[in-house]
Amino acid sequence: MDAGGDLPLLLALAALAAADSVAWAAVGVPELGGLAAAQAGLDLAIGLVVSDPGPRAAHVLAVLLESVPVVLVGASVRVPERAVRRLRAVMRRSGAVLLAVGRWPGADVRLRVAPVGWAGVGRGHGLLRGRRVTVTAGGRGAAAAPRSAELWLPGPDGLVGVVDVVDVVERGAAEAVRSGARADLRVVG
Repeated sequence: MDAGGDLPLLLALAALAAADSVAWAAVGVPELGGLAAAQAGLDLAIGLVVSDPGPRAAHVLAVLLESVPVVLVGASVRVPERAVRRLRAVMRRSGAVLLAVGRWPGADVRLRVAPVGWAGVGRGHGLLRGRRVTVTAGGRGAAAAPRSAELWLPGPDGLVGVVDVVDVVERGAAEAVRSGARADLRVVG
């Protein structure tokens, strides 16, 4: 799966996929921080990080996909097309999941992330508490028809979740009251 270059989305997907597994691994993801991974829900005690797989990246990935159920791969990792086909066979055999930060040749699902807005900033000041994004999934096979959803990545509570439109409106009104902004509302009827 190609996570569209959005590291928070990749971490959220990895945490979901690794929730019931014994281990996870990251290959060539230098921007991955331990705190961010832990806050996303990845257990650092069972994680394996290969900073730079070098010229044998395909071999490193094959070994990990045979033994680790969830593998994250960075955008800088390059694998020849013939090796990608072998890695797909390894994943089918082992049941492992490969999540790519950037474009991955042969990905069944490609995700695109478009920013919608931030929660917590009012009138140019405040503490950022949540990020709203629209995630669009497309790809091949069952994922051929594009689908979109608006998500908190992460939400004001620190968790990933589907945006509840009513909640967004209520938070906006509450922030306007806290900041002393005059609401442009009028009584009708």
